[in-house]
Amino acid sequence: MNMKKIFGICMASGMAALLLGSCSKQIDDAYLNPNAETVKPIEQLLPGIIDNMTCSFSAAGTNYGTTQDGMYLGKYIQFWVQNTASNQYDALGGVIGNSDLLGNVWAMHYYGQGQNLNRVIQWGSEQEKWDYVGVAYAIRAWSWLTLTNTYGEVILKEAFNTNLRVFKYDTQAEVYDEARRNAHLAIEFLSRTDGNVSQANLAIGDKYMNEGDVNKWKKFAYGVLARSYNQLSNKADYLGGPKLVDSAIKYAGLAATTNAENTYAKFSNAGPTGTYHFWGPQRANFGVQRQSKFIADLMSGVNDVFNGVNDPRAWYILRENPNGTFKGFRPTYGLETAVLPVVNDRPNNFWGGLNAVTTAPTPDTVRYVYQNGPAFPIITACEMKFIEAEAQYRKGQKGLALAAYREGIRLSMDMLATVYPKNVPEARKITPGMITAFLADTRVVPAEAQFTLSHIMMQKYIALYGYGVYETWTDMRRFHYTDVETATGLQVYRGFELPPADRRYVNNSGKVVYRCRPRYNSEYLYNVDELRRIGALDLDYHTKEMWYTQP
Repeated sequence: MNMKKIFGICMASGMAALLLGSCSKQIDDAYLNPNAETVKPIEQLLPGIIDNMTCSFSAAGTNYGTTQDGMYLGKYIQFWVQNTASNQYDALGGVIGNSDLLGNVWAMHYYGQGQNLNRVIQWGSEQEKWDYVGVAYAIRAWSWLTLTNTYGEVILKEAFNTNLRVFKYDTQAEVYDEARRNAHLAIEFLSRTDGNVSQANLAIGDKYMNEGDVNKWKKFAYGVLARSYNQLSNKADYLGGPKLVDSAIKYAGLAATTNAENTYAKFSNAGPTGTYHFWGPQRANFGVQRQSKFIADLMSGVNDVFNGVNDPRAWYILRENPNGTFKGFRPTYGLETAVLPVVNDRPNNFWGGLNAVTTAPTPDTVRYVYQNGPAFPIITACEMKFIEAEAQYRKGQKGLALAAYREGIRLSMDMLATVYPKNVPEARKITPGMITAFLADTRVVPAEAQFTLSHIMMQKYIALYGYGVYETWTDMRRFHYTDVETATGLQVYRGFELPPADRRYVNNSGKVVYRCRPRYNSEYLYNVDELRRIGALDLDYHTKEMWYTQP
């Protein structure tokens, strides 16, 4: 074969290979491998991650987050009760059967946020968008702490190992450490100003939370740290050893100190269902809830800790009855017709209707966080002040505790007045003069000698009412719901009555609730051996006390 023919064959072969390669490239571009990793703009990932902090709405999962389950957990702490008798959660019951109820924080952490947060951290680091990396770590710190305080033992070390099909559970103490590690990493990355850090670019992904303000995100991370230390008040080293109490005070001071620094989740309040708040009338989930007798008595002067004081915040966070007074129901008793025989003495629901309405009232009378598109608080300055007040009180620094307590009340009242005035009767709106008068009332802010832990915890309960379900449940479990303060010989949460043992859910065996079980559709189908090891197959697993509540 002569050289000319060989050259021709080679040229033809080369051309065929070139054409084949070109065709292959076009096919690859047109039909992307769905299993191949594709770098997505992290600006597009962050909004969905933030959405999961309250209630997700997407093809990948709906209702992941805190608000659907918070509607049920709020019954454990008597924020609200069902308007029908013998409700399972009013009775402190847990989930049974093949239900994912009370598993939405689990789904939020592992599915809704899980690998998405990992990608923001990975791709944000590669692109030197350190602000995005810091926000991702801050959210994960919050998520780890919320997760473990909801479920106890959870999957930590093997959580995001995609080579496994079953996963080992880790201790709550280890998860606390991981939450703190992530919070410190968040602060470290949020403090960087090099690379491609940009407030305007961060605001693209952070439109519905802190709007690209890294200082607010840092304060958010400090708030997670403050919670993590103060929640260990039952531990022996809270006041001794490394003095966890001092860390609680330190980080509360570095977190939000003004309402301008609060972190809120926001809703567009238009378009698809998921852009509306889960508790709002548009989504029709909350109509059967009524305020409890405990909170109504607390804010209308019936509870003896603030005896005779009518709290002006009641007109914002509760609902008056048709007679214009504040009354509530006891858990498991329904409408209490024997106690409140006059219909007009029974409380309206949180949308302003007497009946269990399922549509928005006309005209709109909805207030506070029960609106379709409220600013929903995640961490607030008033919470941080009450953390500081409790920690200082436990240290014996009653003067400093009293000052922080007073400021916590002021911040709570100011937040309601400025952020939630919608549909509050004009004559009932909080004014600066009302705040001054309220704080001057010695039944609310007593002299140092009369100041007790009950004052702090019950004002914190009021300040977090509605939005702070998980934090308040964490607090009340620290006090085993009905613990007595040694200094006074009185119950810390004065006037709080658990359902009688014979009215508690049948699987409780008379005990109280301390945790949720893991999510059914992952753990109870695929991870049974680990569930058996930690006792989660027991019908009364939800009554097993948490690590953080024990000495």
